[in-house]
Amino acid sequence: MIHAFRSLFPRSIPGVLLAGLLAGCSTHAIRPQEAAAWRDAHQLVLVVTDDWNADHGRLRAYERVGDDWRPVADAVPVTIGRAGSAWGVGLQAPRTDGPVKREGDGRSAAGVFRIGQAFGYAEQSPTSMSYRALQVSDYCIDVDGSALYNRIVDEREVGAQAVAGSTEPMRRDLHANGDQRYKLGFVIEHNPDGKPGAGSCIFAHLWSSPTDTTAGCTAMDEAAMRRLLGWLKPEEHPVFALLPRDAYVHLRGDWHLPSQDVAP
Repeated sequence: MIHAFRSLFPRSIPGVLLAGLLAGCSTHAIRPQEAAAWRDAHQLVLVVTDDWNADHGRLRAYERVGDDWRPVADAVPVTIGRAGSAWGVGLQAPRTDGPVKREGDGRSAAGVFRIGQAFGYAEQSPTSMSYRALQVSDYCIDVDGSALYNRIVDEREVGAQAVAGSTEPMRRDLHANGDQRYKLGFVIEHNPDGKPGAGSCIFAHLWSSPTDTTAGCTAMDEAAMRRLLGWLKPEEHPVFALLPRDAYVHLRGDWHLPSQDVAP
């Protein structure tokens, strides 16, 4: 059994914005060349769920050695969107062989995505990923149609009107009665161009409890998050993948994903 991530706990680096890619609408067959889109990735965070409507799953971390993915930790439980998952358009081609991600649908984005900046309430964090120390004035804009849709912004820079209507203040401890969910997390890069209606503010963050689901993010306990952030390295071009089990089994060969058992 593998019991801990291999991590060096290097320096924190100031961070920038969030991102992601959009939900799509195509019926194209599997294209093996899709895997080339993440060929440079040498770290993979993989979540597999039971089906499209499951609100929880198992997270495993892998590192690429040659052409193979090797696990670097035991699986940990995670919760996802309260309605399950739906295809986002990340590094893979758009798909319609399942639900498609939309704003407010309560589903987590399925597919393969770059891992963006880390964030948290503390001024620094033991991660080599770009890190944003959240301020009371930081918001993620989930207002469909806003010019800042799907971006983390500072109200002091963009103005109060620009963040009006956002339901995503990032310092939830200060805005939402001590909520610790964004105490530590990272951006799952979904919909970076801010296409209206495609979904916004998709993160990995801390859970409230092992049974509390999310509005579309992936949540875990703090120990698991700290191990991940200590292990992730920007120079390894890490990616995050979330797939229901049947889709994973169907796609893993063509997408060059790990071949390890994904049973619960």
